[in-house]
Amino acid sequence: MAKSNWLGAIRLGLIGGVIAVLVALVGMVEVFGERDIVAGVISMGQTLLVLTVLLVGYITASRTAGSQRLVGVASGALAGLLTSAMLVVLLLIGKAVNLRPVLINASPVLYKILTFGQDTGTGVLILLALGLVIGVVAGIIHWLPPRVRGAVIAGLLLVGLIGLLQDLLRVTLAPFPEVSKAVAWMFGSKGQKGLSVAGAIVVFTVVAAVSYLWAAQGNNLQRRVRALPPSGQRAVRWGSLALAFAMLLVWPQVAGPYLSDVSNQVGLFILAGLGLNIVVGFAGLLDLGYVAFFAIGAYVMGVMTTTGGEIATNFQWTFWEALPVAVGASVLMGVILGIPVLKMRGDYLAIVTLGFGEIIRILAISDFLKPYEGGSLGIVLVGKPTLGSLVMETPQSLYYLIFAGCLLAVFISWRLRDSRVGRAWKAMREDEDVAQAMGMNLVTTKLLAFATGAAFSGLAGAIFAAKLSTVYPHSFTLLYSINVLSLIIVGGMGSLPGVFVGALVLVGLPELLREFSEYRLLMYGALLIVMMLTRPEGFWPEATHRREFHEEEAVVEPVPSSAPAP
Repeated sequence: MAKSNWLGAIRLGLIGGVIAVLVALVGMVEVFGERDIVAGVISMGQTLLVLTVLLVGYITASRTAGSQRLVGVASGALAGLLTSAMLVVLLLIGKAVNLRPVLINASPVLYKILTFGQDTGTGVLILLALGLVIGVVAGIIHWLPPRVRGAVIAGLLLVGLIGLLQDLLRVTLAPFPEVSKAVAWMFGSKGQKGLSVAGAIVVFTVVAAVSYLWAAQGNNLQRRVRALPPSGQRAVRWGSLALAFAMLLVWPQVAGPYLSDVSNQVGLFILAGLGLNIVVGFAGLLDLGYVAFFAIGAYVMGVMTTTGGEIATNFQWTFWEALPVAVGASVLMGVILGIPVLKMRGDYLAIVTLGFGEIIRILAISDFLKPYEGGSLGIVLVGKPTLGSLVMETPQSLYYLIFAGCLLAVFISWRLRDSRVGRAWKAMREDEDVAQAMGMNLVTTKLLAFATGAAFSGLAGAIFAAKLSTVYPHSFTLLYSINVLSLIIVGGMGSLPGVFVGALVLVGLPELLREFSEYRLLMYGALLIVMMLTRPEGFWPEATHRREFHEEEAVVEPVPSSAPAP
């Protein structure tokens, strides 16, 4: 093995070991260990450590030059061994010295997990052997043919996801006794959580086979679709959209109340994310006070529709009467914010918008406005949306309201993206000075961006207030703006599908795993770091951003001077 391979493997192994020790000492291994992925075989906490070793080994093998497969496998093995060795060091130190006065999570339960319930000597040997084996497996996975590698990774991911969400799947299938009985063998029995061994094998096999066949036949299918006449391509496209639309329409009836409520949470973030995507993704204006417009929409809806009688005003409008006012008030505040920041860019713009958001929050809890919007006590008995005699108060019925709002926001964003205004936003995002030199009116363009984004946020806030029937100031902190901005970054700046992907990853999955919510921000930060290092353009990037981040890969090699002219 070349010296560079040795050094790279050692460096990555030590980095992976530090990450594994950190994961253990923040308590994730112990807390997540309460849930099994495969019943009686591997817990979620152990899976975190296995994934760390697997990723380190895979990255090490991928950095091996040429086609030296054995060298790559050996590099992965060395990195995996070093990663597990760092856990062994933690284990030995913890057994010799009481670390709990300083590191509260260095507990006997953690040591028991690391030793697999064995004595220290046996546990150390098992830990080192597993690190070595997992590193070898990671190296082998990297050097598999691309289709096989993709199938194996997809199978492992689905086994982990289904094992993680098995409780939720059982609850969802409960209203369908025949289906529930048919798949009962897939899950652990006698109170065990997670997939059974047979279920894990079947899930892995089926998912890997489907992934492999799709990789083998997907390109052929795409070529056949592209070979169709324009009318045929339109029929396929619209047919696919109609099928997706129909599935979304029946989703709340199949999913039940809990999953419908999670879908509503995701939908509200999608609605707000589509607005911030216009401001940040299209126009390039970093807005950290976006929560202000969300709060304004919620408070206007609360003030206009409340029947609590605890504030000075007593409008008692219906939801539909108050909705245009709430959205209009948010648009007005978006323009008011946009006027003083017209000359600002970058960090200065971010600081000013952040201050604007904090001003709105402080006004909401102040005694000065308490007679009008409830102050720190908030507003209760906010009016529910109605449709004829139907009161939308259940998660399933509210789903359709949020779904309609998201459809409207997607349609407006899609039409604006390639319109004259949308092209002006993108030109301003790339270079304001050049855009202005080409005759663009930056004042109008910026104000339109702020107003449109504020409209979507105000709409989301109004629906949010009606959904909860209450409005409290603590719901409108800076963290909300950070969450919405994070989902745009993870999904892909300026990308409409990216907003959906980011919301599902950063909102949907944590909602399904609410018992681990104390680690939510830690996972946000880790995911953002990984994204910036490995895929800075996002999971589903816009075409322009994809080209910008990978323009060096598209550079054509210059023709040597000695080559004959064509």
